[in-house]
Amino acid sequence: MTIEENVRVIDSLYNAFSTGDMPTVLGLMDSQIEWNEAESNSLAEGNPYIGPDAVLEGVFARLGANHDHFGLQDVKTHGMSGNMVLATLRYDAKVKATGKSYNAQAAHLWTLNDEGEITAFQQYVDTKKLADSGA
Repeated sequence: MTIEENVRVIDSLYNAFSTGDMPTVLGLMDSQIEWNEAESNSLAEGNPYIGPDAVLEGVFARLGANHDHFGLQDVKTHGMSGNMVLATLRYDAKVKATGKSYNAQAAHLWTLNDEGEITAFQQYVDTKKLADSGA
């Protein structure tokens, strides 16, 4: 896959996520995707999540259950060599249990295989903001 094709795959994932289209999001993942949340993030306790079902249950379902809203803002994707795409963005969310909102800077490093399936994800985020909100 070319750098541009890899960027299109990741852009389509963010577009699907923004509309709640989880089947499309999960369908872009390799069956053995290795998903890692940032260290010190409360969701990191399950690292690495292996496979789309583990990501759905361990990450996405918990985000939905724990937040009044969780959205992504200012997503910018950057193609890299080695079938990698870097996305810079912000999380805009409100935690149900505490009622606290946060707007946190984040980066996502995606790795794809030659068929355009996502094989790895690494999150980097301002974990202090998440912890201060109770996330």
